[in-house]
Amino acid sequence: MTEPLDPRQRRLRLIAFSLLASAFMVAFFHRVAPTVIVDQLRQDLNASAVALGWLGAVYFYVYTAMQIPAGIMADRYGPRLTVAGGCLVAAGGSLLFAAAGGLLAADAGRLLVGLGVSTAFVGLMKFNANWFDARQYARMAGVVILIGNAGAVLGVSPLARLLNWVDWREAFVGLALISLLLAVAIFLVVRDRPASATPDHGTTDATPREAWWSSLAAVAGNRALWPHFTGLFAVVGSFFAFSGLWAVPMFHDVFALDRTSASDYVTLSLVAFALGSFAAGWLSDRLGRRKPVIVAAAVLSLLTYLYTWLGPWGPGASAWWLFLAHGLCPAGMVVCYTAAKESVSFRHTGMAIALVNTGLFLGAAVLQPAFGWLLESQAVGDMLQHADYRRGLALLCVINLVGLAATLLGRETGGLGYRDDPA
Repeated sequence: MTEPLDPRQRRLRLIAFSLLASAFMVAFFHRVAPTVIVDQLRQDLNASAVALGWLGAVYFYVYTAMQIPAGIMADRYGPRLTVAGGCLVAAGGSLLFAAAGGLLAADAGRLLVGLGVSTAFVGLMKFNANWFDARQYARMAGVVILIGNAGAVLGVSPLARLLNWVDWREAFVGLALISLLLAVAIFLVVRDRPASATPDHGTTDATPREAWWSSLAAVAGNRALWPHFTGLFAVVGSFFAFSGLWAVPMFHDVFALDRTSASDYVTLSLVAFALGSFAAGWLSDRLGRRKPVIVAAAVLSLLTYLYTWLGPWGPGASAWWLFLAHGLCPAGMVVCYTAAKESVSFRHTGMAIALVNTGLFLGAAVLQPAFGWLLESQAVGDMLQHADYRRGLALLCVINLVGLAATLLGRETGGLGYRDDPA
């Protein structure tokens, strides 16, 4: 977007951004909510640790598989139709998950939820590319993560407290209604580009198209994108695998904390990740550079997992500081999306972001059950010990080391994408 917006377009941009960001908040809520209802799922669905790992991961698997199709849809059909349709599917998945009487139905519900919400992030980032100045893109990426993580925060401590008053199934029925309302509002209000928001334009968002396979080949063949793919796989994938599923059970099993108290530590890490993402995007735009922020995030994340694995800590001040670091340190990886955008043609923005985002969710999808397998392979009966969790933490340390190596191979892109903005 290069032309200045008139006041009406600015108002529409704010409303449309808010609706799309709300859909992304719902995606984040679904992403982390299982960590709070692990005990209920164990009881209601008679699920083992591995089964719970797979239940948490099925969302990530389908989300991962859908990133490239979501990018294609965002580039070809625009954010409006792509995200509105996704919200409808997510509403159906929430209802199925709420009604599940066994693991098969619960997995199917999570699959549909992942399918639906997979469109939100790519659609929102495509909308930002169309509606905001390119020199604001990194900070807007930070704003997106900040808002999305508000959904994650709602999915931990507030959800844990809500479950003192309602059943987890009722909570997910309410979430289905929210998704349905968002689908209708996005379809009626959002416009894909400023030009389509003018009074004489109507409501059609026609987009010049090229064969999707040629676009995909061009993006997949761009070697500049793969370090960002790998970095997000390792660093942020570890964050979602640990904080998104196994941190609360670890506090319960190892330190005998109740669910609400344990979820407060995870909430802190999610808030820190949200605020850190915004700060990292702002810093990157101020510096006009991407790679130093990304590499610093990978280094600090590795150090955090090493301390969690080997260092002395426990509930109280040490855990508060540690989980603050768990959120802040990987937050700089949000700049990978801006670097990806600046590495491709403007018309491939959605697909490039989808490709690197695939790495993040593939990481979570692989690491959540892998962590659970390491727990269950050594656990005796139903009791899990500190040593069992340390095996999972050792795995995350190795993965973060791989992520650091990948970020060091990335190239600096600061500003390259600006000259490719459409006139």
